[in-house]
Amino acid sequence: MATNMTSKGQVTVPKSVRDYLGLKPGVAVTFERQPGGEIVLRPVKRGAKSRPSVFAKFRGSATIKMTTDEIMALTRDQDE
Repeated sequence: MATNMTSKGQVTVPKSVRDYLGLKPGVAVTFERQPGGEIVLRPVKRGAKSRPSVFAKFRGSATIKMTTDEIMALTRDQDE
């Protein structure tokens, strides 16, 4: 089963493959490199948690007034 890649690196997963894997629009997939060099396309398991962003603890609205230097020290785990 062959498909063409666009200039943006996008490919269309053939319908028979989408049906077999149960892929629906918006479903996340992973590409895994196997020891023999093959690449395997897999749907991301439901409930699988992705690694949190290093910035996750800083999300939200600021309620404390800080200088830019104080904020940068926090993001770098440095003391003021």
